[in-house]
Amino acid sequence: WHRKRWPLQGCLLSLQVLGYNRRTYATVSQRLVITIIPAPGGEPPYQGEFLVGNRNVEELLPEATREMFLQGSAGVWERGDLQVINVTSALDRGGRVPLPIEGRKEGVYVKVGSHSPFSRCLESAVSPQSRFRCSLGQQPLASCYDTFAPHFSIRWCNLTLLQVWPSPTTPGPVWGSGVLEEEGDFQPPTEVPPQDLLPGFLVTLLVPLVVAALLCLLLGHLMCCRREGV
Repeated sequence: WHRKRWPLQGCLLSLQVLGYNRRTYATVSQRLVITIIPAPGGEPPYQGEFLVGNRNVEELLPEATREMFLQGSAGVWERGDLQVINVTSALDRGGRVPLPIEGRKEGVYVKVGSHSPFSRCLESAVSPQSRFRCSLGQQPLASCYDTFAPHFSIRWCNLTLLQVWPSPTTPGPVWGSGVLEEEGDFQPPTEVPPQDLLPGFLVTLLVPLVVAALLCLLLGHLMCCRREGV
């Protein structure tokens, strides 16, 4: 089971889910066919990624929970055309596994997109002054009320704002008729003139032999002529 969003659009995706019982070792399989279609209006150019500290990734997958999160996002974004683009566990971003204590969650990154620019509240949360306050362990500056509370605990120091613009599409190759435009028969390239490989062969063979002979002479001199009493 993949938690991340698949970067595919306009296609069919077939997934086969396998499950087994650890006690009886009974297995069961189910094939899921997912149709991925482009979002209406294209991908939102303005995207904000929030880190929810009091949730696991499974808790953000239900539609009702995502709608509640969008309502909180609309309060700080001051826009209504928001949509959830991606839901990723914090463990997939290098986060640590939480301690087995009641109330500890792994954390979830939720990316929200819109066709409208960011609000002043979000821009102030990622301003240099806010980043400096985060480096000191303080909360960033915010010019609006946190509409995510009390359902979602947002770690504002991990807020990321992105502007994604569609890249220009490059024209594809143009196929011709398969007939040469120039008149006349096809002239294959001429043969490569023969090369003299003897000098290279001699260098490759003689240089190691000379080096080996010198090493043998040096070793023999050290072992035979450098003994005590000689």
